[in-house]
Amino acid sequence: MTTVDHAAQYRTRRGVGALYAGNARSVMYRGWRATRSTNWLVMLSGLFEPIFYLLSLGIGLGALVGTVTVDGREVPYAAFIAPALLAVAAMNGAIYDSTWNVFFKIRFAKLYEGMLATSLGPLDVALGEISLALLRGGLYAAGFMVVMQVLGLALSWWALLAIPAVLLIAFGFASVGMAVTSYLKSFQEMDWINFVMLPMFLFSATFYPLSVYPEPIQWVIQALPLWHGVELVRGLTTGAVGPAMLIHVGYYVVMIALGMFFTTKRLRALFLA
Repeated sequence: MTTVDHAAQYRTRRGVGALYAGNARSVMYRGWRATRSTNWLVMLSGLFEPIFYLLSLGIGLGALVGTVTVDGREVPYAAFIAPALLAVAAMNGAIYDSTWNVFFKIRFAKLYEGMLATSLGPLDVALGEISLALLRGGLYAAGFMVVMQVLGLALSWWALLAIPAVLLIAFGFASVGMAVTSYLKSFQEMDWINFVMLPMFLFSATFYPLSVYPEPIQWVIQALPLWHGVELVRGLTTGAVGPAMLIHVGYYVVMIALGMFFTTKRLRALFLA
């Protein structure tokens, strides 16, 4: 079926049916089976990276640092960085699935052209792929959360809400990651994703309190999505819960809405225009 045929088929649909056929689960299931059969070792490796950071810095360096103040309370350094690494694990799992995997499917495998030649709409594809990235981010986070519990780094019963919070973080990053990737055309452009993620990982109050930075830098850090995720999860695991958490949740809700909007719009423009 040609691109013209795709567009003609798309124009015969009406309203929401032109965007969404209610079958995003088939896209996610196909992606999960492909990942499970070919890339499971790569996926598994992403689980251990934050654990190694926790053991080397939280346990090793933590013996020298001692405690860190969180909302007026002294907590061990390992308990300070563990929730940040939990948020990072969710971000990495979601980003890698929604960027490099999606880039290959758009530019080389031409997979979405075949999908959109069926009854699936661009919103089905977007939701399916983002759900797959969400699943990967959630698995990373759940595995890391088990490690935190074993090491006694979850200091509050509020930590039970950390997994839903982490899924929200993964959803936000997956939505924006896929939206950005749909506009990129080369591997050189894809390198900008790592260029953005690395400093965000290092400077989003992951390893140091926000107060150690000059005030102008603090404002920049507070605009970063990962900082909101770190603060949300850290507040839950340490018991520093307050109304400000709604700001962090709202930040990710906006990320999800914008990411879904631009992803759907871009897929429609690429394959159904």
